[in-house]
Amino acid sequence: MPRVSRISAHPPYAVEEALQRLGQNIRTARLRRRLTRTDLAERIGLSRFALADVEKGKPTTAIAAYLGAVWALGLLGPMRDVADPDADEEGKILERSRSPGTAPKRRKELDSDF
Repeated sequence: MPRVSRISAHPPYAVEEALQRLGQNIRTARLRRRLTRTDLAERIGLSRFALADVEKGKPTTAIAAYLGAVWALGLLGPMRDVADPDADEEGKILERSRSPGTAPKRRKELDSDF
């Protein structure tokens, strides 16, 4: 039996809530398009049971299943901005704080004239 990672077995509340919200959003988009679970599952190569797990926001379901459903619904565009390094203000601040304030000093050229 495969081992379940700790994050999958006991995700932080914020992660669990985000997965459930994503699953609900996928379900709402599917219903607005009048697609059955079977129809959408066939488009992305999943079983309807796996798609049901996506819509429930199960943390053990592969990210590819979630993104496949988002892609099949034509909603993948905004996912490109998720974890965008240019939008990571905290990371930029940390990077700037670690970078040197001045350029490194040049080493003197060794004179090969003996």
